[in-house]
Amino acid sequence: MIKVVLIGSGNVAQHLIQVLLQAKEVDLVQAFARNPIHLSHLLPEDKITSDYHKITEADLYIISVSDNAIAEVSAQLPFENQLVVHTSGTSALSALNDKNRKGVFYPLQTFTKGKEIDFAPIPICLEAENEADYQLLEKLGNCISQKVVRINSEQRKSLHVAAVFVCNFVNHLYQIGNEICEENNVPFDVLHPLIQETAHKIMELSPKEAQTGPALRNDTKTIEKHLDFLENPEYKNLYQLLTQSIQHVKKL
Repeated sequence: MIKVVLIGSGNVAQHLIQVLLQAKEVDLVQAFARNPIHLSHLLPEDKITSDYHKITEADLYIISVSDNAIAEVSAQLPFENQLVVHTSGTSALSALNDKNRKGVFYPLQTFTKGKEIDFAPIPICLEAENEADYQLLEKLGNCISQKVVRINSEQRKSLHVAAVFVCNFVNHLYQIGNEICEENNVPFDVLHPLIQETAHKIMELSPKEAQTGPALRNDTKTIEKHLDFLENPEYKNLYQLLTQSIQHVKKL
């Protein structure tokens, strides 16, 4: 059994707690939260602490907090030469305090509070300072996921930037599309099959090959009609920027 202490109570932390509790070869011995009530629906009271000096012994300590808090939290841990990892997509190993052995356990997925998620297909990106620690992280990763990969800090940063484009920015475009539909009394779910097909296509084609639409065709009349239709200046500007970007990529 891999004994784990999880430090944090936010969105990612709560999803990790849930999946670690289900893993047969993992013993989630404790969770740390500054406000224990945030985890009270997941763990019994005796498994939660808000006191750094009451953190119990474990094989691995997972810090799942905001990037800005990683250094502060790791510095306050009252022990040395233990394996401490963070779950950040952008923070390097150096964000962790030097008094402990360092690593990264980064689940590459979007997590929404209250929405259950299947960890099996989620890539778990790992990094460690030495091979023994990496093997422990790999063993833990294999307990919850079918895809565990070794990724260094620079590669992980590039993945996170790419993830913002394909997830966060795309979701924002969904929000704009939803708003346009609502303003014109059109149900947004009419677009669901289009959204699904767009996502499915890039499992077989490259995104460049899958690109369609008026920008790619240089359909200036349709583009002008869309720009005339859009009243929100921010959305109009965004439409123009994306159109120009698609046309630029086409020329490459």
